[in-house]
Amino acid sequence: MSDTDSDADANSATEPNTLRTPIVAVLGHVDHGKTTLLDKIRGSAVSEGEAGAITQHIGATAVPLETVSEMAGSLVDPDDFDLPGLLFIDTPGHHSFTTLRSRGGALADIAIVVVDVNDGFQPQTIEALDILRRTGTPFVVAANKIDTTPGWNPQEGSPIQKTYDAQSQNASQRLDSNLYEIIGNLSDEGFSADLYWRVQNFQKNVGVVPISAITSEGIPDLLAVLMGLSQRYMKEQMEIDVSGPGAGTVLEVKDERGFGTTLDVVLYDGTVSEDDTIVVGGMDGPIVTDVRALLQPRPNAEIRTEKRFDKVESVTAASGIKIAAPDLELAMAGAPIRVVRDRNLDEVIAEVEAELAEIEVDTEEEGVVVKADTLGSLEAMANALKEAEVPVLRAEVGDIAPRDVAVASTAREDENKVILGFNVDVLPNAKEELEQSDVRLFDDDVIYQLIEEYEEFVEERKRAQQETVLDKIIRPCRFRILEDHVFRQSSPAVVGVEVLSGTLKNNTNIAKWDGNEPNRVGQLSGIQEQGEDVSKARAGKRVSVAIDGPTVGRQIEEGDELWVELPEKHAKILEQELSDDIPADELEALTGYLDKQRQRDPFWGK
Repeated sequence: MSDTDSDADANSATEPNTLRTPIVAVLGHVDHGKTTLLDKIRGSAVSEGEAGAITQHIGATAVPLETVSEMAGSLVDPDDFDLPGLLFIDTPGHHSFTTLRSRGGALADIAIVVVDVNDGFQPQTIEALDILRRTGTPFVVAANKIDTTPGWNPQEGSPIQKTYDAQSQNASQRLDSNLYEIIGNLSDEGFSADLYWRVQNFQKNVGVVPISAITSEGIPDLLAVLMGLSQRYMKEQMEIDVSGPGAGTVLEVKDERGFGTTLDVVLYDGTVSEDDTIVVGGMDGPIVTDVRALLQPRPNAEIRTEKRFDKVESVTAASGIKIAAPDLELAMAGAPIRVVRDRNLDEVIAEVEAELAEIEVDTEEEGVVVKADTLGSLEAMANALKEAEVPVLRAEVGDIAPRDVAVASTAREDENKVILGFNVDVLPNAKEELEQSDVRLFDDDVIYQLIEEYEEFVEERKRAQQETVLDKIIRPCRFRILEDHVFRQSSPAVVGVEVLSGTLKNNTNIAKWDGNEPNRVGQLSGIQEQGEDVSKARAGKRVSVAIDGPTVGRQIEEGDELWVELPEKHAKILEQELSDDIPADELEALTGYLDKQRQRDPFWGK
């Protein structure tokens, strides 16, 4: 793209187009080929058309209809389409892009979910589908890497049907098997799907397009499906007032040398011009400022030069643009941006506030601290945490700062002394604070994995706490004195016993029931198994025990059933809080002991 191309872009802002370019997001699991696919579309567009046929935007690549048609061949006849082309969001790996919004919906009009035909569904695939389902964004599945099928005979740039015809039966069958596994995975996630040429109704069924981002096989089909879906189902959505005040979404907030803090923005409606007054969503509320410069990337050949951007006078939707303006330090990724122009400033501020309010997270007095890279991903995090019943104390966009550590450290419960960070960095001074505090940080770029890690931590803590309580609590046990196993009658009595249920531990009081009355007979002072001292014996074991207090033949007899004496408070904790954490036989001993106690006092241990 030359300077004249930039001027042409600027001039096009004044042309009275009424249909904007559909915005396409490319999603999928890491290493499944998102970047390769975008690079291939960009590279093919340049080689198929003249230099400058595509426009490299900020965070997006515009491919005009004529160039799409040249790449797709007979599958896309430009006379059949009114839409000006496709705008690909080229932030692959910027996973949270799936949750960026435009007026309460998803920013992308349509999405491609890239799935490796060999690996199938992976965590980020499932998460992308979950977010697309929630935002109601239509999508197609690009089943990538078909060229890696054993025995594959590549047909460079060919439509998929033609490629199929050139394959051996073995290669076709192997690919079909993988494709139908992906269709099955989609069904498991609640989507009816089929190979795209078999889909009758794209509003009810998801089309699966087999492709290779390396050989370009199937890419003509992918472009044809995207254009067809956009033209058929989204034409009304694409109608905009090109001369109206611009509306967009902030992709990223960046410091740019020579310009200070700038915004990378995708504009989806109207026009933004130099000197326009804009309102942007910020951390402390809407920011009102004036556009100082609109910047587009220079051509790739010149990208290494000091002057990396060309200034343009105005830009029309849909496009990606960098905006330089004062007072943008507190602007948020994912926030709305609106041009004021001839509208009432207070009304525009209210509009931005309303959109920000839609994304506000319900917080509670006690809970975890949540940080995310964009407003959309913050919203997705909040929804997922709500489903997992995890309370949130504070939720904000931005990197983890010292004040986040300070807030998390005030939690009363240890399981809430936690920061959950999605796709964010930890500021250097916050790292020091974290090291010196008892706050735990969990960070990930897959939302449900992040929440799973936190839930595992909570479960582990619960288990540790219960084990500590169990260690301190007297455990129930029922045991029997064996016949012909009296080794000493008294001081202490030493007898052989069989543990019938529960856990027999040293230093516990022993009781014998006389009708409805429990009588303490002594204290267990030693356990031996095969001549070795042990601290406890479990159900089914036969051991010899020393009992201080009784005399065999008086207080206890061979064949007697004895019980560990449970304090009422311990019995209550075991029944009400720990019944799921003790073995079945121990629960049996507890139930038997409670039944006996409650025959004389129905409220014992309640």
